[in-house]
Amino acid sequence: MSTSTTFPASGPSTGDPLVVRTVELDPSAVDALLSVLPDDRPVSWLRKGEGLVGWGVAAEVRTQGATRFSDADKWYAEQVARARVHDEVEEPGTGLVCFGSFAFSDEPGDSVLVIPSVIVGRRGTTTWCTTVTTGEVAGQPETPPLEVAVPPRAPATVDFADGALDSEQWMSVVADAVARIQQGDLEKVVLARDLLAIASEPVDVRWPLTRLAAQYPMCWTFHVDGFFGATPEMLVRRERGLVTSRVLAGTIRRTGDDERDLALAATLARSSKDLEEHEYAVRSVADALEPHCSSMNVPESPFVLHLPNVMHLASDVAGVVHDAETVTSLQLAESLHPSAAVGGTPTPVATALITEIEQMDRERYAGPVGWMDASGDGEWGLALRSGRVEGREVRLFAGCGIVADSDPEAELAESQAKFVPVRDALS
Repeated sequence: MSTSTTFPASGPSTGDPLVVRTVELDPSAVDALLSVLPDDRPVSWLRKGEGLVGWGVAAEVRTQGATRFSDADKWYAEQVARARVHDEVEEPGTGLVCFGSFAFSDEPGDSVLVIPSVIVGRRGTTTWCTTVTTGEVAGQPETPPLEVAVPPRAPATVDFADGALDSEQWMSVVADAVARIQQGDLEKVVLARDLLAIASEPVDVRWPLTRLAAQYPMCWTFHVDGFFGATPEMLVRRERGLVTSRVLAGTIRRTGDDERDLALAATLARSSKDLEEHEYAVRSVADALEPHCSSMNVPESPFVLHLPNVMHLASDVAGVVHDAETVTSLQLAESLHPSAAVGGTPTPVATALITEIEQMDRERYAGPVGWMDASGDGEWGLALRSGRVEGREVRLFAGCGIVADSDPEAELAESQAKFVPVRDALS
């Protein structure tokens, strides 16, 4: 049994309360979290073999428009208030947990928050299983036996095609944005593009998830409601009073030659264009978190994050929250979105320019994606290096930060590098 609601038309579900049970498992009972994930509305949030996977739907809400975050947060708070929870583990991510994926823009946009029927998690040496049922039941729900799921099949044949714009058209849009910046209209704008992958048969999202988790273990591999990817960027993590945000802005493609890549990393660390782009992004995150924090640590300079396909300038902003009783991690994510890393600076001007010239619907690309538990703690990343799967079609997304001295051909090459993780995962 499941409940599904859409705001603002019908309001929160008023059905039976959720009955939740979390029990600790012998770690040997689960080899890899993705190995037990069936093709039954799967969700995932994984990094370095740890995290959460889930399946089935105990409850769900879909939201739209400018109130998509607050409507979802309110709905979940009501589920939490009415739930009956027996949690033997009491770690972040145990007990009642929801997974969410939110649209980048107010309009159009479809966002979702889902509470799976079964969640399996791992944190350090601790492994657990959470079951969620609805209705009045005697005792606690039974923990289902965990078995290795039927493995996904690789897409047989995949052909790629241009999305909303071809390469030349997109470079023209970048040139337009550079001209606007040079005129003083704004300082930075992030422009995205898409690519279509058409398979010969429906794509099982667990296939690219498994490959992304193996190839990009330092990223957060996610899937919620058809939107999947491996993001290197943590928008916000809140855990027991501490909040952190990993900011990425400034990118260079790797060559595969270690000596050459070290030289490129040094070039990136000195690049005035990339350092300027990065500074905008860090400043927007720090400004958004400051009202919620009693103290903050904002690094003076970034470090270079090495990923298999690209290198980024990265900074970890941290703080101590003073309003954890009233502000959830999802509300923090809303206050941070969109940051300069995915929108631009000044953000209202940049997002208006995106609407004017980008010529495509981002859907949930670059929107918050992640999970939250009953205390409001959780992890919300930015849906980057991502795609949306629907039947035989996968729509891939990539974006680049454009500043005054951006070169359209260089930005095109950067976007192509950012397509690589999902593109290769479909092979």
